[in-house]
Amino acid sequence: MRAAVVTASDRAASGERPDATGPALISRLVEAGYACDAAIVVPDGEGSVADGIRRAIDTGARLVVTTGGTGVGPRDRSPEATRTVIDREVPGLAELLRREGAASTPMAALSRGIVGVVDGPGAVIANLPGSTRGAAEGLDTLLPLLPHVLDQLAGGDH
Repeated sequence: MRAAVVTASDRAASGERPDATGPALISRLVEAGYACDAAIVVPDGEGSVADGIRRAIDTGARLVVTTGGTGVGPRDRSPEATRTVIDREVPGLAELLRREGAASTPMAALSRGIVGVVDGPGAVIANLPGSTRGAAEGLDTLLPLLPHVLDQLAGGDH
């Protein structure tokens, strides 16, 4: 199964600093058995993040995790971008991410990240925090649930 990481970061996209979180997530995804290419690094903002997600789906990714752009900053628009791509939200998964994240830091409550599905290709899109630790913990929370979600999207039985 193919997965992709979309890093939303003005500084990483401009080359001002390297993307540390994207490669960390890719490493975890590969360890979990997913095939991944390098992270797609885009500037913050709704249009660029939506384009990155669509590009990932077009290359066959059935799991797309975004990192960054989930906070309350003026350019944090990953949830809005994700809503332009998905067909349905899965609010329970986003709630789970916030609850589990709050065990590590109360700052997790500031996350506006969502999780949703794209029906056509059967893909899951999940917004994770920009911090390497927060994103890794979020992915670790989702990984045990993803096989069932992806099976359901492919028409599997409950």
